[in-house]
Amino acid sequence: MIELNNVTKAYADKIALSGISLKVEPGQIYGILGPNGSGKTTMLKLISSIIKPSSGRISVMGHDTVSENNFVKAIIGYVPETPALYESMSIREYLRFIASVRRVPREQYQKRSTEFLKAFELGDAYSDYIGNLSFGTRQKVAIIAALIHDPQVIVLDEAMNGLDPRSSKILKDLLARIAERGKIIIFSTHIMEVAQRLCTRLSILYAGKIVDSGTFSELEAKHSEGTLEEIFLKVTGSEDLDPTVNSLAESMRQ
Repeated sequence: MIELNNVTKAYADKIALSGISLKVEPGQIYGILGPNGSGKTTMLKLISSIIKPSSGRISVMGHDTVSENNFVKAIIGYVPETPALYESMSIREYLRFIASVRRVPREQYQKRSTEFLKAFELGDAYSDYIGNLSFGTRQKVAIIAALIHDPQVIVLDEAMNGLDPRSSKILKDLLARIAERGKIIIFSTHIMEVAQRLCTRLSILYAGKIVDSGTFSELEAKHSEGTLEEIFLKVTGSEDLDPTVNSLAESMRQ
């Protein structure tokens, strides 16, 4: 499992996360929700062993993300919010490079890459340089690179941004199939409909703290609300937005 025990992360004089504790079990699709600046990206980077906690402990499949960071990175597939890809490489070169770093056997790489390129309709762009690709196409390449080694844990930070409806549907259905194999999937998203339909469990972050957690059914029963969006707005203190909208509309008429 993934386990965070009283984790805090500070940057200079700013506390990004404060006293975070949670568990993600094998086979779960765990959604991390929160407004901008709530600490979602920081949490996912900590889990992926990209940054170190200021205090507390994080373990992934029983391995400490600080003392065993190389092992943790090897079993994780991570898609950051803004993927940093090698722009001077073609898609072909980049995926081959990632497969070699991840030690994916040649036959497995060829089969998986062929299927991914076909699914995401990238066959015609296979030789294109990454620097010339659209944001959505880059996102597809980043997703393929994160999944090519069939990781035990998949961490996605707003990974569906920029995807066309077909690719988004394929990714959501694929994640569900992967979770059925006992893999762990944890991701952040601003798309409440996706989180509500796809996630087996959710945590809502606000100002660096978890303000609520549970399955959607548990959250719905607790707050007596109809949709995850309504629950999210209530928990984060933003449910009554009419005054803000009215003020904006009035300012535009002046």
